[in-house]
Amino acid sequence: MAVRGVRGATCVTADEPVLIREAAKELMEEILRRNQIHDFDDVISAVFTTTEDLVSAFPAEAARALGMNQVPLLCAREIPVPNSMPRCIRILLHINSERKPSQIEHVYLREAQKLRPDLKSAQ
Repeated sequence: MAVRGVRGATCVTADEPVLIREAAKELMEEILRRNQIHDFDDVISAVFTTTEDLVSAFPAEAARALGMNQVPLLCAREIPVPNSMPRCIRILLHINSERKPSQIEHVYLREAQKLRPDLKSAQ
């Protein structure tokens, strides 16, 4: 089995805790579903980032709510690049998987679909 990285991103309309947690939960559930991850023992760790305009909640709280209580989780801030997409939450999930890199499905939801229009999963 190999270690693979799965990327994803989504956006919220405002810096409100409930919106951040709901969007992060939706994104994590979709990453898990599309990559057929059913056992959290296969999840090594997850890094969550937010743009500097999101400060009211930790998006990792959504993973804990899903039951990822033994998975190491980390929240960080994205680099504030001028004119970058606002109110964006990103996840980098590290997993053990038999899948080849080309079989990993990265997930971009809501406005974040514009970040990776080249990916099938961003459609």
